[in-house]
Amino acid sequence: MTLRIQHLTRNFLPILLALLLLLSFSGCADLKKTFNYTSIDEEGNEVQGADINLPAKDLLVKGMDDYNVGKYFTAVEFFNDILNRFPFSPEATLAELKAADCSYYLERYVEALALYEEFENRHPTNESIPYVMYQKAMCNYKQIDRVDRDSAGAIKSIEQFNQLLKAYPNSPYTSEAKARIQTATEFLANHEYFVVEYYVRTEKFDQAKVRLKYLLAMYPDSNIAGKAKQLLTRIEAGDPPRSRLTSWFPKLNMPNWTIMGGGDKEDTTVTPQY
Repeated sequence: MTLRIQHLTRNFLPILLALLLLLSFSGCADLKKTFNYTSIDEEGNEVQGADINLPAKDLLVKGMDDYNVGKYFTAVEFFNDILNRFPFSPEATLAELKAADCSYYLERYVEALALYEEFENRHPTNESIPYVMYQKAMCNYKQIDRVDRDSAGAIKSIEQFNQLLKAYPNSPYTSEAKARIQTATEFLANHEYFVVEYYVRTEKFDQAKVRLKYLLAMYPDSNIAGKAKQLLTRIEAGDPPRSRLTSWFPKLNMPNWTIMGGGDKEDTTVTPQY
């Protein structure tokens, strides 16, 4: 019996000594750093993260306090801590959603889109799903760039806004989704006209005609449609513009959202009940 006790003592003594050394050497503040409860913000300053002793409800309150004043970088630390330590708590659902929102407002749109999709897959009947669908579309909408760039963001956002309108035609996001669709559609029409400008400038008039006809078929009500019809008429008549093209091809950028009759939405998330 004595030998067995000595054997156990010999095996566990180094572990106990290591733990005592860690506690005495680090102290409470340094212990949090050891377990990554501090982080560095975007300006390079150290930020104190979630307290290891806080329960899920307190972490959620602290996270929402930061979130509501735009401190998304620190807020997401609290939300992620809930998900890591209390994944089955009543607070975890809201923390999951707000973590996605933090990524969105930090302009990490690819990451935010993935998080919204995960939320939708895990909670398909949650009352916040219309909001999540809207935010998924916005993640693509926010990636729309100049008309000479990739148009995938506009195409995908229109598809996702339409999915929202079909699934929830009377949601609080219906009017904004329709306006965003109109704006993204104008962008796509402008993108096509930009391609036409390239073909005319390089005197590839047959290709220009094809793209103009496509533009008019796909976007007949766009703001650029009138100018496209005039240009197509001239090309088909054998009289394409050959002088300076500035009057025919203005700088075509993403239509201003404020001109379209809306603005960036405020966060109107439906808080899950718990």
